[in-house]
Amino acid sequence: MTDNKKPNFADRFINSIEWLAAIFVGIVALNIFVNVLLRKFFSTSIPDSYDFGRMLLGILIFWGIAATSYRGGHITVDLVWTMVSKNKKRVIDVFATVVLLFVVTVQTVMLFDKVHGTFRDNVQTYDLNIPTWPFYAVAWAGDVCAVILIAIRTWRLVFKPEALHDEHYDDKKVE
Repeated sequence: MTDNKKPNFADRFINSIEWLAAIFVGIVALNIFVNVLLRKFFSTSIPDSYDFGRMLLGILIFWGIAATSYRGGHITVDLVWTMVSKNKKRVIDVFATVVLLFVVTVQTVMLFDKVHGTFRDNVQTYDLNIPTWPFYAVAWAGDVCAVILIAIRTWRLVFKPEALHDEHYDDKKVE
């Protein structure tokens, strides 16, 4: 995407997912920071802070998967990729992205089952008796976004590779 080109819907969607993932990082950090301060200086803690912390961490993980899935910014092993021609690199990228799309789609279906199960069983937090299914639902929404972003990436890899936003798509190097 050039600087003078207005971002399309997919690019705005991708940017929104990345911002949401960043916000969840901040929420998790804030929860930990406030809880540590309360324990240290006031000998108390946030009710259900452990439950909130683990559920927020789950949310963070799934939204983090969504944020890294499109950009290709996660850890990769490029040993074979660097030794093959440009056309074979593209084939490897498409294959790897299709496999990732399949795996994350199955994960999303299974996570929906978890959301439904916690809703059906009325699972609640220990101290405040807050239902946990909304937290699972937010994590599931992050997984759904990951599937959408991986599908966009797959489509762009196949039909419009110049539209990808990989930082070094054309010149990945072994580091």
